[in-house]
Amino acid sequence: MQPTNSLPVKITLLVVSTLTVMAGATIAPSLPAMKQHFSTIPNADYWVRLILTAPALFIALAAPFIGATIDRLGRKPVLIVALLVYGLAGSSGLWLNAIGFILFGRALLGLSVAGVMVTATALIADYYTGKERGQFLGIQAAFMALGGVIFLTLGGFLADINWRMPFFIYLIALVLVPCVVLLLPEPNRTAKGAGANVADEPTSLATGLVVLTYAIALISQIVFYLIPVQLPFYLQQLLQASSSQSGLAIALATGCSAVSSLLYQRVKARLSFISIYGIAFLNMALGYELISFGAGYAVILLGLAIAGLGLGLLMPNMNFCLTSIAPGVARGRVLGGLTTSFFLGQFLSPLVSQPLTNFVGIAVTYRTAGIVMGIMAIATLVFLMRAKTAGNAS
Repeated sequence: MQPTNSLPVKITLLVVSTLTVMAGATIAPSLPAMKQHFSTIPNADYWVRLILTAPALFIALAAPFIGATIDRLGRKPVLIVALLVYGLAGSSGLWLNAIGFILFGRALLGLSVAGVMVTATALIADYYTGKERGQFLGIQAAFMALGGVIFLTLGGFLADINWRMPFFIYLIALVLVPCVVLLLPEPNRTAKGAGANVADEPTSLATGLVVLTYAIALISQIVFYLIPVQLPFYLQQLLQASSSQSGLAIALATGCSAVSSLLYQRVKARLSFISIYGIAFLNMALGYELISFGAGYAVILLGLAIAGLGLGLLMPNMNFCLTSIAPGVARGRVLGGLTTSFFLGQFLSPLVSQPLTNFVGIAVTYRTAGIVMGIMAIATLVFLMRAKTAGNAS
């Protein structure tokens, strides 16, 4: 086994982390062609969108159990099994013909993603502490976003060939299995986690902050997933855009997310967790309002870029916040809850947005999402002002 600070270990953790983003969004550019393929099926609009988001429901259901399992049995065995299932179930869309069977394959994919996401983040928190942990969580989020850029762009071009082709991308998980087996050490977990020498490692859990973080994850993902779920249809409606154009547009948002994630540790050195949330919410609000104007491909791309910059701060902020307050023996369970909130939001997104879209249109749906994020930004500002006032009074 390699030491935890070695480059092979870090690269393995980062590449494994990219699998969580590609689980759903990789096939987003295929949605219009998939809808056409299954057009004879009643309610094809809903079924096709559920193919994209079904993994999120099963990730949300499985993550708490995965978290408890890795706290009890260890990280590495769960990760190996998850990668095997990921590669097989994720690629099953290549040969399955019935939409029901495809949905079943996506459900199995969701179970495996829960194992990958919770375990990879727990390993990072076990291997690294303090500033190094925050920095690596920012790099992890950046790699996840960059993976999204690569996989979405590739998925868009493959979808132009055939809607099944993006399912090939999931086979990368099988290549990672020997890397995990040979390179990643199983951490020695204690009440103080892997960083047992760190004096300020928490011994109890701030439940209120955990619940607040879960709520932020749920709402922000309902809003964010309007991009892969609705944007291909929005661009096709406005501009007759191709699958590759949709893939590039979604990839731009994830690319900008990667940039802000890479800068996360520098931002965190100057601002509190709550302040970073406020900045992220404001960016997402402005970005979605620009998208809602539908004034052309360039304006929509600008909106996606601004929203992506905000989104890139959210994931490392949530992970760093929770891993900072969670004792090592409970870290898997806490991260499992975050993963549940994160992907439950993704699953609920089309169920919330599609009725609204049918009633008022996609543009107004994006405008409404921008208003929601604006309200969250204002609430964050009020919280910070009250905290500052209370501090001055004391």
